[in-house]
This record gives sequence, structure tokens and C-alpha cells, in this order.
Amino acid sequence: MNKKLLFSLLFLTLPAIANEQQWNGTVLGFELAPKGIFGDMLGIRPILSDHGFSFHSNYLSQVAYNAGGGYNNDKHTAYIDQFAFTFTQDLERWTGIPDARIEGNIVNRNHEDNLTVKRLQDPRVPNNDLAQESYGGGSVTRLGWLTFARSFDDRRLTWRIGMMNKVQEFDQIIPCDFQLLSQCGGKSANALTWSNWNIHTWGTTVSYKITPEITIKTGIMEQNPQATDRSHAWSWSTKGSKGILLPLEVENRTFVNGLPGAYNLGLLYTNAKQHDLYKDKSYNKTWFVYGGMNQQLTRYQDDENRGLSLSVSGSYHDERSNFMNYVVSSSLRYRGAFDARPEDWIGLGISYIELSDHFAKNQKIQNEQLGVTNYNDPLYHPITSNALNAELYYRFKPVYWLELQPSVQYWHQPGGVQKTSDAWVLGLKTVLTF
Repeated sequence: MNKKLLFSLLFLTLPAIANEQQWNGTVLGFELAPKGIFGDMLGIRPILSDHGFSFHSNYLSQVAYNAGGGYNNDKHTAYIDQFAFTFTQDLERWTGIPDARIEGNIVNRNHEDNLTVKRLQDPRVPNNDLAQESYGGGSVTRLGWLTFARSFDDRRLTWRIGMMNKVQEFDQIIPCDFQLLSQCGGKSANALTWSNWNIHTWGTTVSYKITPEITIKTGIMEQNPQATDRSHAWSWSTKGSKGILLPLEVENRTFVNGLPGAYNLGLLYTNAKQHDLYKDKSYNKTWFVYGGMNQQLTRYQDDENRGLSLSVSGSYHDERSNFMNYVVSSSLRYRGAFDARPEDWIGLGISYIELSDHFAKNQKIQNEQLGVTNYNDPLYHPITSNALNAELYYRFKPVYWLELQPSVQYWHQPGGVQKTSDAWVLGLKTVLTF
């Protein structure tokens, strides 16, 4: 493990190739938000913009159909959707404070229709992946974040404070474009001690640009297992807090062979009590390591917005208290493969999930105590090992404000249970920008 960390640190801090071109992450999956269906909203949007208020809102739906296999092969079409509203109010123009701003995010998610739970995985083991990544948090409207931020030191240092989410600052090098959860963004959420996007906790973070390419990020955040509860959706209370989170990340946005790339390595520590999954004991601290890369490999002729990119991400967990030991994902993305469709995407990703030995031992012990050996016995606790999931998608825009993304997923040993049949899932992700 130490060798891996040393190699990663050396890799992240390699001198960036001198290049005067502007870093452009389009082919890496970071496109500018498209113009919405309502345009300038009868002049309202420009007026708000003139007063420093900018926002982005969209509707997203994810359909998943179990075409074959899985724990329960009865056919089912699962549907979930969400409305998201993200905004920034510029305060610098009113206060003169560099980059001063208020940032907010509100997400409304609907339908408790989770194909992974209903069909794919054995319900007697925890979910280690989702066929519909936006299911997380259930059917509820939540405040994702509401924070104040500003900069110092000629805009090299950024400070943020408030009810926040980790995605505002950490693990930002891979987009969430796949419908499969393990292919959505980086791996920092696998710590299970903080959450993605639409769930807030109190905290403060600092990021500092050591060079134009390399940024160090850290902070202190609340560790609150009750943050995912419906009662916490709009709460500013710290009720349920168990301790603090101390994240530390280095990010490098650079050029390799004249093409943009993003690399990161992060460490997360918490003093919140964690319970051993096997031994009858608890720990007053735990750690978690994550990292990844996202590098453009080719450029189509002279169009910098078309080409092939490769991303790799992984996480290594404290398997005493986390039911996953480590997760590794890799994906290829191609933007503009066809001249007639220069903004279409093709994506192919695969994820490997190794489950915790402590969790597997606990399952075995419970079976022994119950005196059950038959997998089909409802009291039986399935023994987990590993799982491998993959997705292939094609995304196109019939019009500028609408994205359609049909996909096919393959699940090998869903949930990490060998006795669960491999599954095929057909998906459709739809995004409508307002």
C-alpha cells in the first residue's frame, strides 16, 4: 500500500508540460451547461445575471429494465427522476471581497423504484452498486448545500463555509455521466462516512493553488450518519453527529503530450466511532484513500472538443468497518466520433468491487449461529466475495436542451454473491435543461 501511495504522489507531482493553451476539459466529460429550453426566460435570466445571480436547472430521469438474470429475473422496468436547481449569487460586486459568493443546491428526487434492490441483488447483502445512480437518498426534496465562499492571496486560496457537500471541493476530476453508480464520478463516496451531491453537513474547506496546475484541498466537516435521513433534508441541526471528517487531497490539472488531463489523490480520516463488521469491538478512528486520473488521449483533427479520453479511479477502504475492501473503475469516452454528430458521446466503463473479508466472516458466523447452510433458506446470510459491473452508452442531443442516453449494463455476481445469476440491464437516461 505504501508503494502505491508513493507512486501516486510522484505521478501527481510530475512537472506539468509547459503549454500556453487553456486547459479545456470538454473531451474529459466536462461540457459547459447547454442553453435551456426557456432561453433567457423572457428577459428574466439576463436581469438576474446583471445582478450577479446565475443558476442552472434541469430534469433527469433514469429507466432501468432487467433484460435477464439477477437475483429475481421477473421482468421489471424501474423509473426514477429528479429536478435540480443550482445557483450562485455573486457578492464581490456589492462588497469588493474577492470572489465572495453564496452557493446553493436543491434537489427533488422522486419514486422509490430501485431496480438493484427489486431485482438485481440479493436483498440479504448491502448494495455495492446501483443501476440508477440518481436513486441515492430516496424520494425527497433536499438542500444539497448552502455555503459562503471567498478567495485570498490574489485568488490562489479559496475558503468555503456552511452547510456543504464534498462535491463542491473534492474528487472533481471525473464526470458523472454513466447511469451505473460505480462509473459515476470518482470513488470518494465509497468511504460511507460522507455523501454525494444532494445531502449536506456542516463544514469548512480551504483549497490553495500551489501552481496553476496543482491544488491542495483540505477542510473540517461534520460526520453525521443521520444526514441521509428525511428529517435532515432541510435541517441545520448537528443532531446525530458522531465526529469530524478531515479530508486532504492533491489535484493536478495539467497537459500530457499537449492534451488536458486531471489527476488526484485523496485521504479521508474520521474520529467518528466505527463498528467492526466481524469482531465485537469499535474503533475511534478510521481512514480511507481514493484517487484517479482522467486524461485526453486523442484530438480529432483540429477540433479540441472532439476526441478520446481515459479515466481510472479507485478507493481503498478500512475493511474492518466498511463492507467493501477496494473498488477500481476504468472508462473510455469519445466525444464527436461521427462528423455528422460532433457533440454525441460514446462511453464504455467497467468496475471491479472487492468485498470486505470482515463482512464475509460475519455472514459465516451468523449462519453457524443460526444453524443454516442452505442458500435458499430465508435465514441464510449469503457470503460475499467480489463483483464486476460494466456499462456501454451512447448519448445524443435531438435538440440543444435535451439529452438521450440509452445504455446496456452487465452485472457479474451482483452484490458479490456467486449464487446470484449474472444480469443484463437496459437503461435510458434523459436530461432536459430549463
